[in-house]
Formats: sequence, structure tokens, C-alpha cells
Amino acid sequence: MTDDGRPVVLVVEDQPDVAETYELWLADEYEVRRAATGEEALSLVEGTDVVLLDRMMPGLSGDEVLSEIRARGVDCRVAMVSAVDPDFDIVEMGFDDYVTKPPRREDLLGTIEDLLERSEYQSHVRRQRSLARKKALLEDQKSPEELAASDAFQDLLAEIESLREETDEASDQLADDTAFLATLRDLTEDEDD
Repeated sequence: MTDDGRPVVLVVEDQPDVAETYELWLADEYEVRRAATGEEALSLVEGTDVVLLDRMMPGLSGDEVLSEIRARGVDCRVAMVSAVDPDFDIVEMGFDDYVTKPPRREDLLGTIEDLLERSEYQSHVRRQRSLARKKALLEDQKSPEELAASDAFQDLLAEIESLREETDEASDQLADDTAFLATLRDLTEDEDD
């Protein structure tokens, strides 16, 4: 995320006109970085929130770039963007979403929004687990009276509860979004038949 709070999207695309189109679509809402090769992508991936990764590129393929991103432990979501229809090989790949080319602007924006929501949800869950561990450690070491008298412990309990509520809301929203998208896909497929 940038200093002004805008998420960073890295567009990895070897076709300049396609990369420029994506950038034009995204620039109002996101800081967009562009990479024309896999090597360039790996040099720019740190600090990104979402990577739109072309699967078929000369040099390092999108599959290889994805493997390296995951091997480095970079905390970002990756959407594979490809003209290649998905096949069974995708089962073992570590991407978060798959977009078939050519995407529509709305589809690309929706994918990015969904990936950012997932990241926020995961961040809440990690923070909640960290705080729960601190709570358990203090409960192991302190008496109930000491815990009740501690403002810091009471603040910890309040933060855990607040995060739990936020995580529940985010989980409900993700479930609603997933159900909505599935219904929308079914309706679209029915119209195409």
C-alpha cells in the first residue's frame, strides 16, 4: 500500500498495449507498476498488494514468476491472467485467482477488489491469532485478579473482540460475494446457452 493508502497493483505483461490498457483501467484507484518481463516483475514485487501476472511470457514464464514469488514469501495476492484456458495443471499452482484474456475492465477491477478483501480478511485473522496467543500467555502467568485489574489486559480483550467482529463481518461478506458471483456466473452461462 502506498503512503496515501492506495493499494499497489503490479501488472506483468509482455504486450505493451495490453499493459497500457490495464494501467489506464486501474490508475484511478490503484498505484500501478508495470513489468514487461518475469525478471523485471521479481525486482518490483516487494511492496505490492496484487499482481496481475501474464502466464505466457518469453524468458521467465508467469508460472516460474509465481513460484518465485511464493518461494520468497512475498505477501501479495496473485491473479494469473492468461489467454490459455485453465487445465488440471492449475491445481498445484499457488495463484489466488485466474482471469482469462481478454478480460473486461469490470472483471479485472472486481478481481482486484476481491483479492484485496481476502488480504484484509487474512490480516485480521493473523492479528486475531497473535492477540489470542498473548491473552493465553497472560492467563497462564497472572491470577484472575491481576488480569481484571490490568487496563492493558482489558484493552487486549476489547481489541480481540473488535477484531473477531470485523473478521466475522468480512467472512460473511466474502461468503455473500462468492454466492453472488456463483449465481451471476450461472445466469450468464444460462444466457449463453
